[in-house]
Amino acid sequence: MAWNAELDVLERAIRQAGQAIQTLVAEGFATAHKANQDPVTTADLEANQILQTAFETHFPDYGWLSEETRDNPSRLQKARVWIVDPVDGTKELVTGIPEYAVSVALVEHGRPVVGAIYNPATDELVIGAQGLGTFYNGRPAFANYPLGEKPVLLASRSEIKRGEFAPFEAVAEVKPMGSIAYKLGLIAAGRADATFSLGPKNEWDIAAGILLVQEAGGYVADQTGRPFVLNQANTLVNGIVATTPDAQPQVLAMIQQMTA
Repeated sequence: MAWNAELDVLERAIRQAGQAIQTLVAEGFATAHKANQDPVTTADLEANQILQTAFETHFPDYGWLSEETRDNPSRLQKARVWIVDPVDGTKELVTGIPEYAVSVALVEHGRPVVGAIYNPATDELVIGAQGLGTFYNGRPAFANYPLGEKPVLLASRSEIKRGEFAPFEAVAEVKPMGSIAYKLGLIAAGRADATFSLGPKNEWDIAAGILLVQEAGGYVADQTGRPFVLNQANTLVNGIVATTPDAQPQVLAMIQQMTA
């Protein structure tokens, strides 16, 4: 399947959502906190509404799973489901760091087949589909960052603060970066060797990134090396590791050694 209709609607909707986010960033937005103390802003909610309206209008038979929508278990019976994070990296958005992204994937029978990650602050769009490849701002993208003496790792600021990357700093160049979705998009676009997060992640954090890294020729799996099967009743996954082909053996060995 060519996925042209889905890609066209996705690109228009994700750009519209990004524009709405940036308008609220410029004009001001309200911030609340969820039960787990994660922030949620009016930008998250506005982007969520734009995306949900677009997809339900054009693809009424597809399911929907979003961080900012109450879960509807009927999605589990659907062959195709949109998995959405309207703003991944809300903490960065709130603190004015331009490392947040809108992340959207279409999953078919548990596997992502269409995906896009859009950073509206930097106007970077990584988009792709199964069999069609990955594109970064309109050009073919490949997970081909040149491996140097030390692999370049993109790491979560909060995980760095907690000391989770301290063991890796002697053997890798650790660069702080916001949203996990944005980090995965950058790996797919050939901007670094690897990113990983060994704590639980939600499907909406990573669904688009999985597809984009795979289509860019990279490696992506959970921390045990297993492929992802998405649209589960429990949306938490067992971490994520994404690397270029060249860096894969070194990064996997490094993780195994440091976490043994």
